[in-house]
Amino acid sequence: MTKFTDLNLNPKVLKAIEEAGYESPTPIQAGAIPPALEGRDVLGIAQTGTGKTASFTLPMITMLARGRARARMPRSLVLCPTRELAAQVAENFDTYTKHLKLTKALLIGGVSFKEQDQLIDKGVDVLIATPGRLLDHFERGKLILSDVKVMVVDEADRMLDMGFIPDIERIFGLTPFTRQTLFFSATMAPEIERITNTFLSNPERIEIARQATTSETIEQAVVEFKASRKDREGSEKRKVLRALIDQEGEKLTNAIIFCNRKMDVDVVAKSLKKYGYDAAPIHGDLDQSQRTKTLDGFREGQLRILVASDVAARGLDVPSVSHVFNYDVPGHAEDYVHRIGRTGRAGREGKAITICTPRDEKALDAVESLVQKTIARLENPVKKAPSRKSTEDPVDAGNDDTAASKPKPTRSRRGKSADKGQDAPKDAKADQATDADTDTATAPKSQSRSGDKSANAEKPAKQSRGGRGGKQDRRDDRKVVGMGDHMPSFIALSFDERRAS
Repeated sequence: MTKFTDLNLNPKVLKAIEEAGYESPTPIQAGAIPPALEGRDVLGIAQTGTGKTASFTLPMITMLARGRARARMPRSLVLCPTRELAAQVAENFDTYTKHLKLTKALLIGGVSFKEQDQLIDKGVDVLIATPGRLLDHFERGKLILSDVKVMVVDEADRMLDMGFIPDIERIFGLTPFTRQTLFFSATMAPEIERITNTFLSNPERIEIARQATTSETIEQAVVEFKASRKDREGSEKRKVLRALIDQEGEKLTNAIIFCNRKMDVDVVAKSLKKYGYDAAPIHGDLDQSQRTKTLDGFREGQLRILVASDVAARGLDVPSVSHVFNYDVPGHAEDYVHRIGRTGRAGREGKAITICTPRDEKALDAVESLVQKTIARLENPVKKAPSRKSTEDPVDAGNDDTAASKPKPTRSRRGKSADKGQDAPKDAKADQATDADTDTATAPKSQSRSGDKSANAEKPAKQSRGGRGGKQDRRDDRKVVGMGDHMPSFIALSFDERRAS
């Protein structure tokens, strides 16, 4: 078995490796370190969690042990797709350079330009950066890349997904043609293949595992879920997630829950906290200080559940993650490989559970096609579509459509008395006949409408005028729908009476 002492590394680097507790390199490290030390370009293809970071940091430190950096002219450059991965690479350099006097600078967003400029002005041996922030410094005239001896592109396929390929091509153009390039990726999309053919010179290709394979130490499962109603899908899906967490019991020491959207990350984290789970969110919209604090808490065991977007799917090295939950099936099948790669690292066992709704079935088929295996189906722990009370999530309490549960006000049918339910004239002919009788029995009004409104309200029907035997107006038997017993007096007047008034 190959050991680090067989790889011709700097003795001070070997001492730091021994103090870190490592003795034997992983396959990708054993394959990439020797050609890198020879000065050759390297193209490394390996699944996540196999130790790619040390594959380039160890030979870089050995090569940089000789020489000195000049102001604003870094001697080596490492490009990473996310702040978290860049910070992790910086930690690796700190671990392995503890016995060497090498300087580094970390250029990521969310940190003051002034502090970063001060480091660059002093001169650094290793510059670790995200593409956007690196180009910001270059365009401000604070950085010169003409002295870069070694350039590393880490997680190149993630760079492609995040739209960084044009920036990568521009940065390649700013560095010397004679540089040494170390290029690492978990998958090799056609666009990545094109870049390697363009910018790498006769690279040593090290492919440790079949592209886009998942680790055999990870137990994978899918729970198929269908909501009882569309507007309840969110709350019921979160209930399934909580049931899955509870079902794992003590086996779940810590977990990462991945969501496709940043908005869902916040909602799921808030929901879990409402139900007493130790959870916190992390995504690209949070301040860098908050992201760093959350990650440190998760690494140190102070936080049990991390709810994340795909910003955390690459490069997070937390060796003891026991579970990964995919709250959503990822839109890109390759992201599934990287997500579940956060568990089962360094030979440990892990478990990955995915919740799949009917609209996610095509994405799940793509995942199974990529990993070339059928993922086992797990029984839904929520047996039956729950009632409304049991599915109501405190997060969604303000969004529930409560109108559906309230009885709608009923309107009395035409032809029925609003209060007594007496039959009114059943059709228009009956109404006309009654009006005709009333007009015959009632003469035009000649007297004034004296008396207060209360009197009129109490006696809405008036006696007919002129020797007709004091026949009562038949209107007193009729009601106006919706008025009840309080019909205004003017409604009871005939047309002639209204005109006369």
